[in-house]
Amino acid sequence: MKILLNRINDDYLFECTNSVGNSILLDNTSEPGAKGVSPMESVLMAVAGCSGIDVVSILKKQRQEITKFSAEVEGERVQIGDAKPFKSMTVTFFLEGEIDPKKALKAAELSFEKYCSVSKTLEPNVQVNYRVFVNGSDVI
Repeated sequence: MKILLNRINDDYLFECTNSVGNSILLDNTSEPGAKGVSPMESVLMAVAGCSGIDVVSILKKQRQEITKFSAEVEGERVQIGDAKPFKSMTVTFFLEGEIDPKKALKAAELSFEKYCSVSKTLEPNVQVNYRVFVNGSDVI
């Protein structure tokens, strides 16, 4: 796996492109007029995307009918010297459809304990927590 990063303006805007040509924009979001996401935001996005793919895949294999899926990831950072790495993250999944809540919770558990390579990469330095809502109800 390899990506290419190219600076595309005179400031901090970069385009990151994968081997098949798909790209995202990264920027210094502390500067006005940023046109991309910050690198730290992209880490949160990667956790959401990786675990989201897992959850949807697991539920599809179980013939659960997902009519709507979204996730929210909130990261807590800590100052260590000049850097501010993530200390913890909470991923909240919102699912709608004909879905067994217990299966949705189990799918999230499997993602973070077994399948999500992004969250596994962050271990043991970042505590990743998760919550699941099915049709508006918190699954406990």
